[in-house]
Amino acid sequence: MQGLAGPQGAREVAMGCRRIASTLALTCFVVLVYQSAQAEPRAVIELFTSQGCSSCPAADKLMAEYAQDPSVIALSLAVDYWDYLGWKDTLALSGHSNRQRAYAKVRGDRQVYTPQVVIDGAVHALGSDKAAIERAILQIREQSSPLSLPVKIEQVGDKLTVTVPASKDEKGQAEVWLCPVTKSVPVAIGRGENSGHTLTYTNVVRRWIKLGDWTGKAETFDVPVKTIKTGDIDAAAVMVQSGVNSAPKLMLGAAQMGLR
Repeated sequence: MQGLAGPQGAREVAMGCRRIASTLALTCFVVLVYQSAQAEPRAVIELFTSQGCSSCPAADKLMAEYAQDPSVIALSLAVDYWDYLGWKDTLALSGHSNRQRAYAKVRGDRQVYTPQVVIDGAVHALGSDKAAIERAILQIREQSSPLSLPVKIEQVGDKLTVTVPASKDEKGQAEVWLCPVTKSVPVAIGRGENSGHTLTYTNVVRRWIKLGDWTGKAETFDVPVKTIKTGDIDAAAVMVQSGVNSAPKLMLGAAQMGLR
């Protein structure tokens, strides 16, 4: 085969190199944008839902859609205050009911209902109304600076490492929470308002583990994977939230990942 030679060959080689360089640059840009989106999500959406709530399945379905959006951390928090209607929610934690009430108290509106979403720890909306949720996301981003802290979570060998960077902008108390999560849980409802239906719940929060407090200094937390990955748990979410557990406020940073 005859090789390229002379000025023409040199020009073709140079053009090929430029094309390769452009492709590599574009690829790197896409990777950086993706990593940035992962490090700084546009919203944390907590859905307060119940298997005994006939209005909740539409919101549960919407959370499954949001879970496919890499810029959103969508979590399902099952509550227990509708259990008296004839069906005890199999995923409910009383702590979720307390958390929802604590949000309402901090906001000052006392509104507790299902399906309700709380966005970035600050604004609530009807959990089945996507337009209202998107408006709430814009509202909180215009009024505050949620999720500006680039929190990271990674699995290295047999441990999870959560990294919270330093920030001079943040003042006051904040807490770092790790939530073991099950990505998908189908439940056959035997009684109550959803009797006879099999409903699927997405990114179900199973526990809340306080890793520590954050006051603006860089912090790193290591957690053995075996203490997290039990039963059907296959993911984890981490949140740095201002306030305290009994009075949760604005989300400062968050991240999530699947577990190996």
